[in-house]
Amino acid sequence: MFKNTLITLLLLIIPSCLSSSDTGFEVGRDSYIQSVLNDDSREMKMDNILRDSSHYKNYPPVKCYPSDKSHRTIKPGEIPDYAIKYAPLVYLYSEERYFPYDIKKFVTNFHVTWRNGSVYPGTEHNMNLEKLSKLPNSTDLFLTANTDFDCDPEWITGSRNKPSPIDGEIKDAPATIIVVDKQNGWVDAFYFYFYSFNLGPYVMGQGPYGNHVGDWEHSLVRFYKGEPIIVWMSAHSGGGGYYYKNLEKYKVEPTHPIIFSGRGTHANYPSVGQHPHDLPYTILSDFTDRGPLWNPSLNYLGYTYDGKKIHYGNNSNPKHVGREKEYGEWLRFAGHWGDDTLPSNDPRQRYSIVGGYKYIEGPKGPLDKNVMRLLPCQDAQWWNFWKVCNIRNDIEYGVGVESEGYNCGRLTSNIRPVWLRKTVQNIMWGGGICFIANMLD
Repeated sequence: MFKNTLITLLLLIIPSCLSSSDTGFEVGRDSYIQSVLNDDSREMKMDNILRDSSHYKNYPPVKCYPSDKSHRTIKPGEIPDYAIKYAPLVYLYSEERYFPYDIKKFVTNFHVTWRNGSVYPGTEHNMNLEKLSKLPNSTDLFLTANTDFDCDPEWITGSRNKPSPIDGEIKDAPATIIVVDKQNGWVDAFYFYFYSFNLGPYVMGQGPYGNHVGDWEHSLVRFYKGEPIIVWMSAHSGGGGYYYKNLEKYKVEPTHPIIFSGRGTHANYPSVGQHPHDLPYTILSDFTDRGPLWNPSLNYLGYTYDGKKIHYGNNSNPKHVGREKEYGEWLRFAGHWGDDTLPSNDPRQRYSIVGGYKYIEGPKGPLDKNVMRLLPCQDAQWWNFWKVCNIRNDIEYGVGVESEGYNCGRLTSNIRPVWLRKTVQNIMWGGGICFIANMLD
């Protein structure tokens, strides 16, 4: 049975755009340079493969950040109340070893090097966010650890940064909220989660592979006139989009959707269990459960962005008003938040034909995550030849003994006897038929 799914799809345009405003600090991003700026044809219409766009005629298109002030939904620097009210809460894994960390403390453990290994002058000692903000606009720069991160020092594990069991606040590890006006009543609120280390997955009992210092993950809530419509959550090179109304909510404050952070990798999912990705037959999987519950909306750095300038936001927490200016212009940094891929002669490095390198390069920061996108999805994965950004009605449940559902194939979970249920599920390719139907719906 096909579900009513609002799919935003089949756009072959570059989903980013530029504009300018009067205040704030500029950030240079070569990937945003385009021959045509503020092109009104660059817009995302709510559409579906099997229906015409009039099916959702009550929703106007999502467009670039409006250069005409009369078309803006929010003011520069305005973090609207609903961005906090509907902020996702994150269940960390119960046996997580690498917790969120404060970027201000994090950078003090590094110096800066070019990709060729040469040290950037002036960063050898006393590295801080101010120095970070003044570095060249280059993706060939790396934060390189002063000490051996492989020994799991505190600045890598963040072991003290566990959520409060009372309200979920992590006092010493602020999240980052970036709000982007998308015109016609649409507003995107991005919630960035920073961890000092990414522990890669195991492949066929070997690993971990793909470890890296520094880990930026994020979720997106897309609002229309202050109401949450879509929640997208990052997972490795891709992610998943879901309708807000169908996600699990926090019981104490049921406006907050719940997402689950994978063990070690911190990839985000909408449910508990084993989540296969990128390779068939569950060879490569993430694992989520109901560990400590983190509420990033209680401690964050807030900004708005128009594709060119960052504006300091109005922080709703009275204890942190003005803290954004204290952290300065760190979002300028275009380089990598961690070491480059370790050379093969480094004793810490390993390589496998199955899993690749044990230690790979650190990630780039929030503004590299395509926050000016028109589609809710960050990017289409390599196998998504149609470039479809599928927003699911059904929640994609995890599999395995810890799961709380049976993927979209849970529709068959009440079939008796057991042999008949297993037969039907196998015919459905483990719920894969449901997945394909959801893509088309």
